[in-house]
Amino acid sequence: MTTIRNADLHCHSVVSDGTLTPEALAARASGNGVELWALTDHDEVGGQQRALAAAKDNGMRYLTGTEISITFIGQTVHVVGLGFDADNEDLREGLRQTRGGRRERAMEMSDGLAKVGIKDAFEGALKFVGNPELISRTHFARFLVESGVCKETSEVFRKYLTEGKPGFVPHRWASLKDAVTWITQAGGMAVIAHPARYKFTPNEEFALFTEFKNHGGQGVEVVTGSHTAAEYLVYAAMAKEFGLAASRGSDFHSPDDSHTELGTLPLLPEDLTPVWELLAPRIQ
Repeated sequence: MTTIRNADLHCHSVVSDGTLTPEALAARASGNGVELWALTDHDEVGGQQRALAAAKDNGMRYLTGTEISITFIGQTVHVVGLGFDADNEDLREGLRQTRGGRRERAMEMSDGLAKVGIKDAFEGALKFVGNPELISRTHFARFLVESGVCKETSEVFRKYLTEGKPGFVPHRWASLKDAVTWITQAGGMAVIAHPARYKFTPNEEFALFTEFKNHGGQGVEVVTGSHTAAEYLVYAAMAKEFGLAASRGSDFHSPDDSHTELGTLPLLPEDLTPVWELLAPRIQ
């Protein structure tokens, strides 16, 4: 297999909370020189066949992907799965259960926003949803920007959708063990997504990495659109410390509110093992 350098293994389509179709994402990734791509919609594998076909049409190699929401020490953490069998029944059922409850949570979020004068937020958010099972805070944020309540989505999160704010409603996700088990038993690799985003203490972060590794997790995102250049170095060191392979992904959602374009991140540091080397037999 020829050496892969420009891999983008984290992005989202209209199947979850992105704004582009899998086909449009594939064209965008290929146009930016991506050689290996994965679509990682939240708690969903419904776009995988389209993404694989689009990757082939655009001359890219492909790994199946998803991003699973879990709860760890009271916080929501994301685990990316790569290279699994997208038809695995246990994985699909686990994702279905994880998606369950999003609508009820969204209704509660809308009620909270109504109490501070923002009416019909649930209906407004639905206009931005490609998959009603996956209505999320991002869809509410887009509605509040469209309706002029805030200028950009980051302002919405800061003022309305984080803990202690009017539209925040916690969701009880799967466990870390659940997510890693679903992915690995379906033949894939579990990867900790954008670890710098979580507000863990050093001891809590050590616990996350330790438990993840103990359950069979094998990778961590080092170079991601959510990390600074300094954080690339921090998590490169963490990958070495825990014997984890390194992943790279933009976390692209939309041309309008994503800071990092598909395929434009710096390359992984040379002294790390890329996840795609371990997943070579799973690349399509």
